[in-house]
Amino acid sequence: MAGRKIITICQWGGEFEADKDGSLSYRGGDAHAIDIDDQMKFNEFKMEVAEMFNCSISTMSIKYFLPGNRKTLITISNDKDLKRMIKFHGDSVTADIYVMTEEIVALEVSNMPASRSSRTTLSEAVVPVDAPLDMKDDMVDDTTYPDVSLGLPLDVVDDTTHVDVDTQITMPTAISPVPLSISNEEKHMKAAQQWQNTITGVGQRFSGVHEFREALRKYAIAHQFAFRYKKNDSHRVTVKCKAEGCPWRIHASRLSTTQLICIKKMNATHTCEGAVVTTGYQATRSWVASIIMEKLKVFPNYKPKDIVNDIKQEYGIQLNYFQAWRGKEIAKEQLQGSYKEAYGQLPFFCEKIMETNPGSFATFTTKEDSSFHRLFVSFHASLYGFQQGCRPLLFLDSISLKSKYQGTLFAATAADGDDIVFPVAFSVVDAETDDNWHWFLLQVKSALPTSRPITFVADRKKGLRESIAEIFPGSFHGYCLRYLTEQLMKDLKGQFSHEVKRLMVEDFFAAAYAPRHESFQRCIESIKSISLEAYNWLIQSEPMNWANAFFQGARYNHMTSNFGELFYSWASEAHELPITQMVEVIRSKIMELFYTRRTNSVQWITRLTPSMEEKLEKESVKVRPLQVLLSGGNTFEVRGDTIEVVDIDHWDCSCKGWQLTGLPCCHAIAVIGCIGRNPYDYCSRYFTTESYRLTYSESVHPIPNVDRPMEKDSSLVTVTVTPPPTRRPPGRPTTKRFGSQEVVKRQLQCSRCKGVGHNKSTCK
Repeated sequence: MAGRKIITICQWGGEFEADKDGSLSYRGGDAHAIDIDDQMKFNEFKMEVAEMFNCSISTMSIKYFLPGNRKTLITISNDKDLKRMIKFHGDSVTADIYVMTEEIVALEVSNMPASRSSRTTLSEAVVPVDAPLDMKDDMVDDTTYPDVSLGLPLDVVDDTTHVDVDTQITMPTAISPVPLSISNEEKHMKAAQQWQNTITGVGQRFSGVHEFREALRKYAIAHQFAFRYKKNDSHRVTVKCKAEGCPWRIHASRLSTTQLICIKKMNATHTCEGAVVTTGYQATRSWVASIIMEKLKVFPNYKPKDIVNDIKQEYGIQLNYFQAWRGKEIAKEQLQGSYKEAYGQLPFFCEKIMETNPGSFATFTTKEDSSFHRLFVSFHASLYGFQQGCRPLLFLDSISLKSKYQGTLFAATAADGDDIVFPVAFSVVDAETDDNWHWFLLQVKSALPTSRPITFVADRKKGLRESIAEIFPGSFHGYCLRYLTEQLMKDLKGQFSHEVKRLMVEDFFAAAYAPRHESFQRCIESIKSISLEAYNWLIQSEPMNWANAFFQGARYNHMTSNFGELFYSWASEAHELPITQMVEVIRSKIMELFYTRRTNSVQWITRLTPSMEEKLEKESVKVRPLQVLLSGGNTFEVRGDTIEVVDIDHWDCSCKGWQLTGLPCCHAIAVIGCIGRNPYDYCSRYFTTESYRLTYSESVHPIPNVDRPMEKDSSLVTVTVTPPPTRRPPGRPTTKRFGSQEVVKRQLQCSRCKGVGHNKSTCK
């Protein structure tokens, strides 16, 4: 089945012209359109183009520009390149394709310094050259350049003392054009032709040694030779050709009283006839970064192996994987900012959060060596929304970050009136430790000075049990069933089949959701009949913290802490960014979320939020077969499949549904209808549209000038923050999954003996 389609406008027969800014414009030629999709093969596309323009496939190449970049042509040479082109133009309906033909060429003799490829070709077609002149004759000193007035145009040098010494090539009187097929090296070097004149000769000036080195590197790549530094410091650079005995040499040094670098000496003659250099030592990491920068903007997941292939195709240079990876890291840092500088900006960044969002909390700590330790952020809009419109219910979870310095993201989230995740606070810490959890909860306590007892849903380990009880006395800690299930499966030592484990997990969840002791006991006994070990493990895991039948807090039937999944998705988008930018991405997501939900709720006309209206309607449908009997006072007996007792004053039903969800159960609705009252009056106020709108009534404000350096009068200017010592370990990082997932892995079962733990080939 075909995927996304795009119209390719194929152009042929025209010419490229360079504009003043270096961008290329295509003039003349013919154009035709072809409709393609990501299922089309490159050979099919190439054949269709060849038939369209009546040209040969063997001499045809196809190129295109990246969106927003008209300076670098990208070659399409295989199926992967074609699919990548379609992906790059994902937001466009059309894409411009340029068809070029490589024809037989005639030799031309030029007085300009020849590249290696042209020297090698000439050596096969002309008479031998006279012996090269002595090096001293070719290297002409220019002592006048340090005194050149800076008032003159920098690209015009009037040098009357410089004598150009050219090595003349004696040619026959008449030479017929020699048909030559363009070599692979020449084909690969087409992309580098724009660099052939980055070095023009004595007198050329550069803003500094870095610019000169970059120009020299591009010049060497375009002319296909390698060089060696003889002198290389901040004020002078001397370079010679790496080939033994080759006289090519260049010397540049700083102009006196300026930072400008000027070429003082240059011998542009090459005598080396070696093979074309294709290894990557003339391609530094910074050069690789500059080449892939534009493509990395469009395709952030640009892989190092693809970088290696693309640079080989476009420039004829063979990189190794590490060079490509380092080049990508430098390009990312140039696009996103420095990781190290981001940590140094944390004091200013926290100041800005609290300045632009009054009432917010933003604080950080460092270790004794000034390295980053912890960062806590909670916006005023989140704190106000939680206190005014959310249930006193917090979910705690952690997400491992895959950034350069690793770290962990702690998230505290709540459930809004529509039972959707509501962000309250988050923290970036150097590692997940008991001490960091304790610090995070202390910050949450400071940000939320509430007298309401809060119910926490979180893992039972990581020091959370002790910290919650100590920092939030009178609160309740409900264990996350997902973590309990994972730990149960890990601790079971018996050889259980996949099906048996699945049944145990089902019984465990049924026991947790069971509203009354009797039903809880039935589920536990079912597990006991399968495994006494699993039964004992569950009894010792403190059911009063995870079973509805015993839990004293109000968790509103939320049994897992995976409400942090929202933060996980946000962190996944920004985990490779510097810390301040990652926090800024999360801030912008929260800002957008608040605006969207606030805007959507304006259209609601129901008294409860949509999801709660739906739940109440489902309970109301169950009322019809029920019979209500007066028992005395405000207590009622309701008969149906079971007999339940409803206390209308205390919002209590013996089925526990009312207490667990905050919405009247079918038995309560039957009683409410009998006494002529409105069921909406007996719903938790947190589920009303009014409370929902109050939850999102405040806004998260933008933070301008995040990257601006700290001002001198800032009270935090003396605080220094350096990156944590933790670095990403080698190998592929582990993936932490959120949400519903299969926690039981399938075991092997032998088809011969029906035993588990092995297959037929290893059966004994």
